[in-house]
Amino acid sequence: MKQKKSELPRKPRVPRHAVAQTHEVRIIGGQWKRTKLAVADRPGLRPTPDRVRETLFNWLGQDMTGWRCMDAFAGTGVLGFEAASRGAKEVTLVEQDTALVAQLKRIQTQLQASATQVVRGDAVAALKQLNPASMDAIFLDPPFDSVLFEAALQAASRAIATDGFVYLEAPVLWTDEQLADVGLKCHRHLKAGAVNAHLLQRLA
Repeated sequence: MKQKKSELPRKPRVPRHAVAQTHEVRIIGGQWKRTKLAVADRPGLRPTPDRVRETLFNWLGQDMTGWRCMDAFAGTGVLGFEAASRGAKEVTLVEQDTALVAQLKRIQTQLQASATQVVRGDAVAALKQLNPASMDAIFLDPPFDSVLFEAALQAASRAIATDGFVYLEAPVLWTDEQLADVGLKCHRHLKAGAVNAHLLQRLA
């Protein structure tokens, strides 16, 4: 006798978060172009999408020789390592999560990225410690559910050079009025899925 479909034993469902996955991001330009970087499996870690990163570095220019940069919420470190790949002379990657710091240091060794410095610490505090107008580019990609956006932007606007750029990745578009309150203005903007990518400059 044939078993009814409803009576057949079902395979146990494995929750998606329980499946081990290998994550990678790829550097898209410069001396380490096409190099794949491992991404640690950490809650909330959200690497900047390739399309957004490609647009960002088209905005900034492919050659960043001599630039001083900070990747303030480094996470995977892909923004900071991308800048170093394109010739930046100083790139500080700041990250609070111990496991992510260890991963960043492994990548730093893998790439022999002598222009980079990996620092474990609070991103906003690190931004506040920078000298005024000392940075050519600051990358800000805080966790989307954090309350750190305003404080980070305020500190970045003080630290960025007059002709420098602040990159902000956020879940919403920041208005001209909101940016003016922290001393910045929008130079470029891109919406890609859930990501609002802003390229900002200091107000004159």
